[in-house]
Amino acid sequence: MTPELILAYDGVLPDFASRPVWCGRGSTVIGMARIGDQAWIGDDAVIRADGQSIILGERFWLGPRSTVHIATQARGTQVGDRVTVGRNSVVHACTVGSDVVIEDDVVILDGAEIGDGAVIEAGSTVFPRSQLPGGFAYAGSPARPKQPVNPDDVAERAERLRERMGEGPTPPAGDSPEVEASVFVARTATLRGRVSLGAGSSVLFCCDLNAEAGPIVIGADTNIQDNTVIRTRGEGVVIGRDTTIAHNVRIADCRIGARALIGIGAAIAPGTLIADDVMLAAGATTDPGQILEAGYLWGGRPARILAPLNAEKRATMIRIVEGYCRHGREYRAAQEALG
Repeated sequence: MTPELILAYDGVLPDFASRPVWCGRGSTVIGMARIGDQAWIGDDAVIRADGQSIILGERFWLGPRSTVHIATQARGTQVGDRVTVGRNSVVHACTVGSDVVIEDDVVILDGAEIGDGAVIEAGSTVFPRSQLPGGFAYAGSPARPKQPVNPDDVAERAERLRERMGEGPTPPAGDSPEVEASVFVARTATLRGRVSLGAGSSVLFCCDLNAEAGPIVIGADTNIQDNTVIRTRGEGVVIGRDTTIAHNVRIADCRIGARALIGIGAAIAPGTLIADDVMLAAGATTDPGQILEAGYLWGGRPARILAPLNAEKRATMIRIVEGYCRHGREYRAAQEALG
């Protein structure tokens, strides 16, 4: 049993201590990843080590449509033994101890440290550089201690989480839209209906773009990162150029401007209008019909203005776009090499 897609990055292939116990449909592992014995990798799960290493311990369980990634050129990810990750969660450029349970819809951000025997409850966001000692259940955004847990509690939660993650129905096969040579669409991404991709844009691994009701239009040099789901129900989705849609974002019918950054695990409600030059923080949500004004960092549930966009944040947004244009070229060549 091997992942559906394995790609080298910078000439380095993933290293498996032994053949995984299970690899689901669309499962993808890339680059400098070291995966321990008895791994379980669910449908549309992504482990992407493109620029830094990912080290995953024994009996690592990664639920469907969850993502493990690094901070390119900055920080890798290290996870201990017997860690269980639920559905639609993101473990990003952080350190996680052993015997940890990360439930559904969790986001763990750069530089965070999770101690042994911790539980991160469903829907929580662990903010960058947070230190969460073991022996507690954490909840909220930002994640805060909720109650002590002992090893038996953690083991029971892990077992219940794994039992709930049985394989669901297989979605219908996607279309294969004709794209120009500068566009990258990952083999494990699914595109259905009227999807238009601008020059230099990229749709990464295990994304699901469903435009059967209304169109999805993506601007030039915009990147749609792993496990993002875009589903239209009416007017469709339009995303401007030079915009980043990060991992595991959920987008309904809306408009997103140019040079925007939509953070990891954010959820965009129908009718949202996001202006040009907006940064939306990880784990944030919008209300239906909400308008996000240009030039600000927005965050919270629902999103509110946190601060003006300064020069450092704007420069970071530009670097991410440039980096993903480069990734698109590299991954397109790697996929073509597979034949």
